[in-house]
Amino acid sequence: MAGNFDNDARMDGDAKLNLKTRFWVESSLALLSGLLCLLTLIRKDWIEAVFGVEPDGGSGAAEWAIVAVLAAMTIAFGALARVTRRRATTTG
Repeated sequence: MAGNFDNDARMDGDAKLNLKTRFWVESSLALLSGLLCLLTLIRKDWIEAVFGVEPDGGSGAAEWAIVAVLAAMTIAFGALARVTRRRATTTG
């Protein structure tokens, strides 16, 4: 039962595909935000290097705010993906 999107015969094909797609989008966003969070923790000046701006004047406050937002996004998208996965295996 766990981990199999196709085990519920009560769901039609479109609903299964929609939940499967939604799960992968949410999982991908969780992974991407997590990687950006780690990148910001490891190399705080990547934002200045990529975008050519220094929004906090070099104090590092913007980077810490970005880390907090990205960490919250990672948790939220991960939780959404988990809920979607459970719904895909139990709802019909």
